Amino acid sequence: MAFDNGGGAFLIPYFVALLTAGIPIIIMEFAMGHKMKGGAALTFAKMNRKFEWLGWWQGIISFVIAVYYVAVIGWAINYIIFSFSLSWSGEPVGFFVGEFLGLTDGPFQLGGIRWPILIAVVVAWLISFVALYAGVQRGIERANKIFMPLLIVLLLVILIRGITLPGAADGLELLFKPDFSQILNGSVWVAAYGQIFFTLSIAFAIMITYSSYLPDDADIVNNGFMTALLNSGFSILAGIAIFSIVGYLMHQQGGELPENLSGVFLAFATIPAAINQLPTMSVLVGVLFFTALTFAGLSSFISINEVVVRSFADKLNAPRRKVVVWYTVIAGLVSVVFTTGAGLYILDIVDYFINNFGIAISGLVEVIVVGYLFKLTDLRDHANATSDFTIGAWWNVMIKVVTPVILGISVVLNFIENFSANYGGYGTIQVVIFGWLVAALAVILGYAFSRRKWSDEALLSE
Repeated sequence: MAFDNGGGAFLIPYFVALLTAGIPIIIMEFAMGHKMKGGAALTFAKMNRKFEWLGWWQGIISFVIAVYYVAVIGWAINYIIFSFSLSWSGEPVGFFVGEFLGLTDGPFQLGGIRWPILIAVVVAWLISFVALYAGVQRGIERANKIFMPLLIVLLLVILIRGITLPGAADGLELLFKPDFSQILNGSVWVAAYGQIFFTLSIAFAIMITYSSYLPDDADIVNNGFMTALLNSGFSILAGIAIFSIVGYLMHQQGGELPENLSGVFLAFATIPAAINQLPTMSVLVGVLFFTALTFAGLSSFISINEVVVRSFADKLNAPRRKVVVWYTVIAGLVSVVFTTGAGLYILDIVDYFINNFGIAISGLVEVIVVGYLFKLTDLRDHANATSDFTIGAWWNVMIKVVTPVILGISVVLNFIENFSANYGGYGTIQVVIFGWLVAALAVILGYAFSRRKWSDEALLSE
C-alpha cells in the first residue's frame, strides 16, 4: 500500500488516519461492545432499536470478507507445500496465474474448481470451525495464543534474514523514500483510511464483538491505544521484512525494479522470485514466509467469522454450536466460487468494493450515528471509568467532526474516481455485479435481518 501511494509520504496520511479515525473509533467500539455486552447487531439494537441495521450491515461485510479471505489462506497453505521444492522456479508469475490458479479470461468464465485450492480452503474452514465450536475462551483464545506468538517469531526470523541480504537497503529506500506529490492525491488518503480501517478491524463489527467479552474492569482506553499502535508497528515491520527481500531481488536484477509489487502478486509471485535467488536457506525462507502468511490469515479469519456467529446467536437466541455448524456450511459453500479459475478476478473486485465502499461508508455512518444521535459522552464516561488514563473532549471532536469530514471527503473522491472509470479495467457488468451489487446487498441484507423480531426480547433490556 505504501509503495503504491507515495512510499514514505504515505506514512503522513496513514498516521493522520490512525490518530483521527483509527484510535478514536477503536476506543468508541471497545466502549460500545463492553457497555452493551453483545455482538454488533445486539449492541446497536440496545443503543437504539432503529439502528440495529447498522450492526447487521457491518456483520454482512465481515461475512463477505470471510468468504473471499479464506481463498487467500488456501493459496498460502498450498505455497507452504510448494516451498519445499520451489515449485514456482523459472516463472513465478506464470506458475501462479497459470498452473496454480488456472486463471480464465474473465470473472464470468469460472473454468472449473481448482482442487488443491478447494482442499486447502476446506482445511481453513475446518480449523475455523474447531475454534468457533469450542467457544471464545477454549477455542478462539487458545488458537490465537498459538498463532500470534508463532507469527511474531516467524516474522522476526524473516526480517533478520531479509535485512542481512545484499541490496536490502535499496528495497527499504523503495518503501520509505517519500514522493510528496502524492500527498495531494485524494486516492492516497482513501487508501490510508482504508488501510487503517481494515487492519484495525474497525467499522465491520469485529471490535464491538470482541470487546463484549472483556472483563467488567477492562482498561478500555489503554487497550484501544495499545491495539492500534501495536498493529501499526507490526505492519511496518512486515513492510521492512518484505521489501528487504524485494531489494535483494533488485540487486540480483542489476537494480531493475521488479514488477508486481502490489496486491496478491507481491506475496505469490515477486517474493517467490526473490526466494529463488537466495544464496542459502531459500527453502527455509519460503516455508517460513508462507507459514507466517497462513498463521496471519487464520487468526484474522477466525476473528471475522466470530462476528457473524455471535450476531445470529444473539438474534435467534440459538445454541452457539448450532449456529457455528450452519454458518460454516453456508459460508463454506459461498467461498467455493473463489476456488475456481475466475476466483482471482472475483476476489479482486469484491475486495476493492467491500473495502472502499462497504467498510469506509459504514464507518462514516457509524461515527455520524454514534456521534450525533447517541449520547457520546456516556460512552466516554464508560471508557474512562475503568481506564488508567482518560480521554477528554478531543475524542468527541475526532468522532463528531474530524473523522466524518475527512472520511466523507475520501468517500466522495472515491465515488468520483469509480464513476469516471471502471475499477481495474473490468467491464461495466462485471463491476456492477461483483462490486456495486455486493456492496449494496450488504446494506439491504443488514436492513432485512434487523426487521426480524428478536427471539428473546429481554436481551434488549439487559
